[in-house]
Amino acid sequence: MAPSMNAVERRTVKWGVAVDLKRCVGCQSCTMACKAKNGTPPDVFWTRVIEKEEGTYPFAYTVFMPMRCNHCSEPPCVPVCPTGASHQREQDNVVLVDKDICVGCHSCVVACPYGARFIPANDRGYYGKQTTPYELTKFKAWQAGTTQKCDLCVDRLDVGLQPACIDTCPTRAMVIGDLNDPHSDLSKLIKQRPHFQPRAELGTEPNVFYLT
Repeated sequence: MAPSMNAVERRTVKWGVAVDLKRCVGCQSCTMACKAKNGTPPDVFWTRVIEKEEGTYPFAYTVFMPMRCNHCSEPPCVPVCPTGASHQREQDNVVLVDKDICVGCHSCVVACPYGARFIPANDRGYYGKQTTPYELTKFKAWQAGTTQKCDLCVDRLDVGLQPACIDTCPTRAMVIGDLNDPHSDLSKLIKQRPHFQPRAELGTEPNVFYLT
């Protein structure tokens, strides 16, 4: 269902992320920063880096691509949610999940073309039945059997900080900014550099841009 006109008018910020594929070295710092900040359960990585081989011998090389929820302008995961748990914030385009009303039906998981949503089957940590103090604290932010995903670190964004994954990147391969602001570093990069958006042909209007 399309957002109401009032909701659209209230959105003054459109967050986007640029990933410079020439800078990313595949160090996985963003993956670990996300893992540490959000305390996700075993085998769940809201941010992950995939490797892709380009070229041919003897000029073959590896491209590293950090991947996450794209916080699409037209997120297919939102309209399929039967309870409204998957929603888009009125003040911006950040897509969130309300775990308290999520019923774990998997509709949003199937609808997402990016494989960016996860539903942990249980609340066990990395050491089986023994839960560490860190896990006891972090696991309170999610519930087994409900959907979880990258929330773009909205708690940090709302106080003027960058998402943990971007803040920790040693090569500054990722830039976040307001796509509605033509003077933002992100908007300038997109104008200056060739880029692509993941599976943009699906009409989701993903707000992650890979600079080539």
